[in-house]
Amino acid sequence: RAMLDDLGVERVAADSDGAPGHWGYSGPSLAELADVDVETVEWITDWRKTKSNAEIDLLRRSAEWGNLTHRKLAEYAEPGKHELWVAKRASLDASMAMLDTLGERYDSRLRGGFPASCGFLSGPNTALPHGLTANRRLREGDVLVTGATANVCGYVSELERTMFLGEPSREDRERFEAMLAAQTTAIEESGPGVACAHVDGAVHDTLADRGFAEYAQHHTGHNIGLEGHERGFIDRGSEEVMEPGHVYSVEPGIYVSGEAGYRHSDTILITDEGTERLTYFPRSLDENVIPVQ
Repeated sequence: RAMLDDLGVERVAADSDGAPGHWGYSGPSLAELADVDVETVEWITDWRKTKSNAEIDLLRRSAEWGNLTHRKLAEYAEPGKHELWVAKRASLDASMAMLDTLGERYDSRLRGGFPASCGFLSGPNTALPHGLTANRRLREGDVLVTGATANVCGYVSELERTMFLGEPSREDRERFEAMLAAQTTAIEESGPGVACAHVDGAVHDTLADRGFAEYAQHHTGHNIGLEGHERGFIDRGSEEVMEPGHVYSVEPGIYVSGEAGYRHSDTILITDEGTERLTYFPRSLDENVIPVQ
């Protein structure tokens, strides 16, 4: 503010009220930092929330290729393999299948990298929500929290699963079922005209009923499309209302420090009648157990 006063500047044009946000998040505003009056209209952010039919079709294609990528991940995961070896091998195989199938029709919006990609955490590291791959060696009995997607003309879906390398323990089963119940609640409570805060609250109630509310460490989901995270958020503090054409991740999780985390994520479309799940990898516990030979 002092610099503006020294320059005698009365009006300044800016493309955002503060530092540009990323993945739907934003920091302190210019109004807060510089004690100035700021008028902004977030046209781009608002336009991104409601997807056109063409955008929805691209997200469907992303979900299809993301599903293949996740199947490859489950195929290559076995005791003794390193996390990055499994993830990169699965990403490469799915990407080559994608490029072989689409050929010159594939419109890359990437600066290098795989068009289809996946990654995961394993063992105790899964207790760190959205953590970074440590490249540990897989062991029988590990919990895996996975993620897979594909970039189709710049649009990305989100598919995440909690998987088990070998038979899960009794505690694993109980925690998994609590997480799955919370995600089912989120999907069933979502729909046109529904407040995002209501959905997140319903998820919290489901976890509380099962005795796991204290292990939830983040909100239920977020809009998604051209970025992996977009505004608005399925959060109890949100004033957003779901509308037809909105596309959200639905990803409640529970995290037991030092032991394991449990999270599914699916990409859902809000329709005139309710919701449609765009990602379709199986969700049940038994279908997410990777047999160990």
